[in-house]
Amino acid sequence: MLSIDEVARETNMSVKFVRREVANGNLQSTKKHSKYHISRLDFESWRGTPQVAKNTKAKARQTKDIVHWIDIAKQMQNINGWVNQCDNSYNMIDLFSGAGGLSCGLMMAGFTPIACAEILDSAISTYKHNICSKLGTKPHFIARDISDLGAKNDLINYAKNTHIHLIAGGFPCQGFSMAGNRIVDDKRNTLYVEMLDIVGRLQPDFILMENVEGIRSMLNGEVERKIIKDYANIGYEINVTTLCAADYGVPQLRKRVIFIGNRAHKRNYHPKPIFNKHNYKTVKNAIERFLHLDENKAINHEFTKHSKDIIERLKNLKEGQSLYENYSDAWKRVYWDKPSSTVKENHGGVNVHPLLPRVMTPRELAALQSFPDDFIFKGSKKWQLVQIGNAVPPLLAKAIGLAIIESINKKECVNECLF
Repeated sequence: MLSIDEVARETNMSVKFVRREVANGNLQSTKKHSKYHISRLDFESWRGTPQVAKNTKAKARQTKDIVHWIDIAKQMQNINGWVNQCDNSYNMIDLFSGAGGLSCGLMMAGFTPIACAEILDSAISTYKHNICSKLGTKPHFIARDISDLGAKNDLINYAKNTHIHLIAGGFPCQGFSMAGNRIVDDKRNTLYVEMLDIVGRLQPDFILMENVEGIRSMLNGEVERKIIKDYANIGYEINVTTLCAADYGVPQLRKRVIFIGNRAHKRNYHPKPIFNKHNYKTVKNAIERFLHLDENKAINHEFTKHSKDIIERLKNLKEGQSLYENYSDAWKRVYWDKPSSTVKENHGGVNVHPLLPRVMTPRELAALQSFPDDFIFKGSKKWQLVQIGNAVPPLLAKAIGLAIIESINKKECVNECLF
């Protein structure tokens, strides 16, 4: 539920205007203890009316997120479910699980994956080798596309009689487009629709969706609003903001959009940043221990074989400088005493070693993503890099998971804690 002040902030309109809309019956609300409360569904319906849409569309990205921050700094230090065999209290399902970065971090926070879905063979092998080895009971693994009816029904039938605290996933977002004033989904966006359907049928307490930063500006903000409205239609109140992984101890300036929602009318907490630009973890913090380590393919520390010419050129490359003038973001030497830029899924990313004349190994890139050193990636080096670059940094996932657990355990509802 939203207050009048929150509606005003989210639409960048005056409180007076919102109050007038409530008084005129244009914006539906309920009154409790002399305060007005607006459901997310009523809010989205009102925001879609011509008069309101006209005023908000041009200002879509000027509005501030409604974010409820919670301090999880102590829990980040004290809880690490990855060290010992996981025996956690909170059940979760990881859709589009990839190699397991999200599951790894959520396990650190206190969640147990009871089911997951993934289609990339190398990622499936990695997930089973690492995540499953930490669990006393193995999660139900769907190694098929969940847009396949049989695969989706398999997942739903397995989990339907279990108390699910969280369903999490990062869906592809390329398939949104406009038809007149209406957003339509094309075939590329099937996975978004399937996740929405799975959530609607399994009714988890909370949902977590992770996506690229660009989703917020897609179709002038309409995609983000559609997602919020779609989930409001099945009973979930969503809060969304952009988080930077470096704020939570990841030595990387990776930004991701995080949607958190629940159907219990509780407050959706996001983790309050722990670090800042003055004390961010650096590339040095992450990979210095590998400096004198010989090549070891068993732990993904596999070197790239460069030509003599490339090696000589890399020796003279300065921090922040690219090997190729026309590609400022390719073959770029990272800074030793700063966080890395976003780790990408191939060697075209920002990943020339800051001290040595070579690109970084998969093990070093995994460290920049905050994966534990004993998290081993399966498949060829090419597919290891794909898995690492596509993963959610475990420490970011851990911070988000801790915030969600705080939300789960809070007894008060939104109506009681807004004022």
